[in-house]
Amino acid sequence: MTMPTAFADVTASDSTLRRFLHGLPGVDAVGLEARAASLGTRSIKTTAKAYAIDLAISMIDLTTLEGADTPGKVRALGAKAVNPDPTDRGTPRTAAVCVYPDMVATAKAAVGDSGVKVASVATAFPAGRAAIDVKLGDVREAVAAGADEIDMVIDRGAFLAGDYMTVFEQIRAVKEACGTARLKVIFETGELSTYDNIRRASWIGMIAGADFIKTSTGKVGVNATPANTLLMLEAVRDFRAQTGVQIGVKPAGGIRSTKDAVKFLVLVNETAGPDWLDSHWFRFGASSLLNDLLMQRQKLATGRYSGPDYVTVD
Repeated sequence: MTMPTAFADVTASDSTLRRFLHGLPGVDAVGLEARAASLGTRSIKTTAKAYAIDLAISMIDLTTLEGADTPGKVRALGAKAVNPDPTDRGTPRTAAVCVYPDMVATAKAAVGDSGVKVASVATAFPAGRAAIDVKLGDVREAVAAGADEIDMVIDRGAFLAGDYMTVFEQIRAVKEACGTARLKVIFETGELSTYDNIRRASWIGMIAGADFIKTSTGKVGVNATPANTLLMLEAVRDFRAQTGVQIGVKPAGGIRSTKDAVKFLVLVNETAGPDWLDSHWFRFGASSLLNDLLMQRQKLATGRYSGPDYVTVD
């Protein structure tokens, strides 16, 4: 995705970018949280719930980002992404598996031609504390190994210091290094302190060419919440209305239950609209969520909950 020409003047200098970002409407924190909480009370039953569960499964970026990751663990994760429930071949595949750059080739081999994407974190994940040439090398390594998608972290230090142009330019450089791979830009919303900052970061990411904007790394205390995800959904909705360009959203970290996943799907439908209810435009960054979705799916099919050995331990 290239930057819409409407924003060429906005990014002409640090001062014009700052003026634009600080000219965005302020966020009514109380109103935002109240709306997120209200939408979270919507009840979904029977057929609609079965649809929502399958949709959520199809939107998962099944993730392992640990220092102890091994090729065997990544191969097992890839097999689970392709065939989440070996007892029911009608279960949807997940959208992707997400791994470190050195595990991309292993993940790629594991998913084969199934259609499951391989995503890789990059740019000195999760802290983002590295020189730009190191960050770009990280991206190029992952893409060369076969990554279909790159999840980059922004330089939160630069953002919080008000150096918005550095953040913008780094996203642009990473987007170029991605080639044909889609780019998800992670803000680490738990470190941005305010909703106004999350809105500003969202617009920097979108203007700079992100294909997705993503809440979190999953490595800090506060990750995806209904309120910060609602705010980002409003941003992509408004961006498409202004430019005609559609951008995806990925909440990540802390979404573990079917009930939570359904709440987020309601947020998507009621805020951005049904065009985003597709794995091309909405993802869950998760590791344990899939297990609960599978157990709830089997409960709907059989009327009873499975034993603890029904799903694999990730």
